[in-house]
Amino acid sequence: MPSRSRIFWRGRAARVRAARLFAWALCAASLPGCYTVIGSRGGGEVDEVPPPHGRRVRPADVALPAGYRIEVVAEGLTFPTAVAFDDAGGVYVTEAGYSYGEVFTTPRLLRVEPGGKTRVIAAGDHAPWTGVDHRDGVFYVAQGGEIGGGRIVRILPDGSIHPIVEDLPSVGDHHTNGALVGPDGMIYFAVGVATNSGVVGLDSHAFGWLRRYPQFHDIPCRDVLVLGYNFRTPNPLTPDPDDEAATGAFSPFGTRTESGARIPGQVPCTGAIMRVPPAGGRPELVAWGFRNPYGLAFSPDGRLYVTENGFDDRGSRPVFGAGDYLYEVKQGLWYGWPDFAGAEPVYTERFKVPLHADPPPRLLADHPNVPPAPAARFGVHSSSNRFDFSRNPAFGHVGEAFVAQFGDMAPPVGKVRAPVGFEVARVDVRTGVVRSFAANRGKTRGPASWAGGGGLERPVDARFDPSGQSLYVVDFGVMAMTKHAAIPIKATGVLWKITREGAGAVK
Repeated sequence: MPSRSRIFWRGRAARVRAARLFAWALCAASLPGCYTVIGSRGGGEVDEVPPPHGRRVRPADVALPAGYRIEVVAEGLTFPTAVAFDDAGGVYVTEAGYSYGEVFTTPRLLRVEPGGKTRVIAAGDHAPWTGVDHRDGVFYVAQGGEIGGGRIVRILPDGSIHPIVEDLPSVGDHHTNGALVGPDGMIYFAVGVATNSGVVGLDSHAFGWLRRYPQFHDIPCRDVLVLGYNFRTPNPLTPDPDDEAATGAFSPFGTRTESGARIPGQVPCTGAIMRVPPAGGRPELVAWGFRNPYGLAFSPDGRLYVTENGFDDRGSRPVFGAGDYLYEVKQGLWYGWPDFAGAEPVYTERFKVPLHADPPPRLLADHPNVPPAPAARFGVHSSSNRFDFSRNPAFGHVGEAFVAQFGDMAPPVGKVRAPVGFEVARVDVRTGVVRSFAANRGKTRGPASWAGGGGLERPVDARFDPSGQSLYVVDFGVMAMTKHAAIPIKATGVLWKITREGAGAVK
């Protein structure tokens, strides 16, 4: 007999097919209205809350290139986000302790024992824990800081936690990401922006943080001049339904800005990559002007790259059709946020939301530099996250990046025509060509629960073991999306391992 989960998802698929046929019939009669008539088709979209348990896990449901195989290392994890390895090759994962949808658990660092059992190394607060690295017997963990602000901490083998950077500005939409030990011995990390596109609005209230931190807003790394656009919205912080607020860029909710106003910069800041010595100290700015710089990795030739989660179609200043990007990071440069996406200005027709009268307004009076072009471009709302470079010919594709794509969170982030992401992509950083490497079988890509299989749900990290012969993939687990919120399901996370059978290099 099918499980309750399978019955739920099968029923959902039938409802979606019927709704699509009806929508297309309406569009045939009125093409200009298609954007509003046709619903979104994201990989996690549901009409009702799914059963709060379980997932089927079956490696055979994951399609790989010939000569590769995938296996399960551990399952039953709750909101896992990253994997790392100790000096002896031991495997460790972080559990976030928080998920969009305002679900809080306990963030933890776990050792994965042979057979898939896990052992707690450390547990704490400042969730979500978004990344981990290891060097010389010490773990470095990025604590995202949804409550209490972000931190970079050292975790010793006895499980004791020692902050090396505290009070990072990451209590908004996006968090503190990393941590990564660089070839120079410094600890690299990133902080995402507080908002979608520079303005605190009703979407900030929906995320939950505006209620907790009503004065929080984006912080530039250097002084910027704003053009003085103010965005009017209802005020959700008061009981008066008729109360309104006007909010300017880089300002607290309900705070206006004037044309030519100077917003002072500081470090630490939002939307930036920074670094700090392992012993701690004041963070040093590496680069800024990112939206959500999530994954960090050094290429075999020592160059730093970052994945960037692009704009959403939401909030007071929605941006339509902005993808995710992979950038090479150059010291001191500004990468374009909040006025550019992939080196293209968002204040043009290209990024105008359908049926809106105007594109998003430009926010900054002066731009610090011409934004660099990305090394690669990913799908809109693919949520391209943590990644690693292949270094071993025994695995193949040396010098190429393997990127975990969490998948779309439509419809709250904007509409998609079909599921986007939900796979591991392979990127040639020399040419910018992106290819699928590991994805669920079937004609339509999407999470296993959506497609009815037992493969990947939401990959969030892809990292090679110290030998470079195995690629470990962290799968966050089942996350359904209603019209307004995420519905994450606990204990559905999986750690996978991909290896190549046989010997020899793959071209």
